[in-house]
Amino acid sequence: MSAMPTFPVLLALCAAHSLNDLLQSVITAVYPMLKDDLGLDFAQIGLITLVYQIAASIFQPAVGYAFDRRPFVWSLPAGMVSTSAGIALFALSDTMAGILLAVFLVGIGSATLHPEASRITSLAGRARRGFAQSIFQVGGNFGGSIGPLLVAFIVAPHDRRHVLWFLIFAALCFAAMRPICRWYRGYLDHIKAHPENHRRQLPLPLSRRRTLFAIGVIVVLIFSKYIYMASLSSYYTFYLIERFGVSVKTSQIFLFIFVVSTAAGTLVGGPVGDRYGRKPVIWISILGTAPFSLLLPHVGLGWTAALSFCAGFMLSSAFPAILLYAQELLPTKLGMISGLFFGFAFGVGGIASAVLGDFADVYGIESIYRVCAYMPLLGIVACLLPDLHNRPLPA
Repeated sequence: MSAMPTFPVLLALCAAHSLNDLLQSVITAVYPMLKDDLGLDFAQIGLITLVYQIAASIFQPAVGYAFDRRPFVWSLPAGMVSTSAGIALFALSDTMAGILLAVFLVGIGSATLHPEASRITSLAGRARRGFAQSIFQVGGNFGGSIGPLLVAFIVAPHDRRHVLWFLIFAALCFAAMRPICRWYRGYLDHIKAHPENHRRQLPLPLSRRRTLFAIGVIVVLIFSKYIYMASLSSYYTFYLIERFGVSVKTSQIFLFIFVVSTAAGTLVGGPVGDRYGRKPVIWISILGTAPFSLLLPHVGLGWTAALSFCAGFMLSSAFPAILLYAQELLPTKLGMISGLFFGFAFGVGGIASAVLGDFADVYGIESIYRVCAYMPLLGIVACLLPDLHNRPLPA
């Protein structure tokens, strides 16, 4: 098979990721309406978030492991069936039990798509897997950012039942998955026809002990990255309003600038990793964020916008390289390793947002940025990662 990426499949994967994450973002965007509709307290909102996070995070490695052992052509549409059912139930349910079931189904859909689509992205990317992962990741960034905006226009002026309109995006996602499934079926058929080419045993690049050590280092890096990302994605607008007295509308514009920076960083990180190696990108991306994060709490409004853009760009360029490095550590467990790191990233981000909220209640919103500014310094541990030199994955 050609070493060039399968571009139509990569674009379809990008579209599917975008539409999936758009649907996922509807859940939290509708929380204020849901709280009023059902008379919920914040503890119940927290329970809903917990159920969603458990489904979306913890199940990802299990799903990835299962489909590593038994590849299933229709895995992506199966996940979208779960998401669609959850969105419909979320729009119509008037009970807490129904809402919990709804967010669980949406979470299972996410837990299915991310490891499976990431695995197929690596396969379709062939020799340019970093580039492929960047294309895939930027789709999720885009979908997750426009979902709340669409809720503001489609749902907020009416009632929660208007969430049903988002099933149109689910239908579009099913359409985007058709060429992916067609290509994946051909890929699996090719494996069956030529097992000697595809099922060769790729030796692990490191011993088991060193592999576990490298994974531990990656976990620390994800921990540092997503705690600081949570401070920006969840509390940046509150920080701008409190410190500089800007309007809500202006704060949203600044947040949009930050979101653009994360998309740009994601696009750049993968191809640079293909060219220069994963380890340098990981090291520079995370540790290189520190000068911007450390300066940000001490500058004016204009410089805050510039520094947040630089921090978002640098930090977001790390994840494609981190994911590919982890896949190269365990080249026969693409789905499991993708699920493990997507799930861990989601979990760290969710827990960090909750903890930082409590921290801000006690010490003030500005304290978040003074404390979290030091998290990118943990990027120094990337020097402990062994060099893998972009080892091959299964063809």
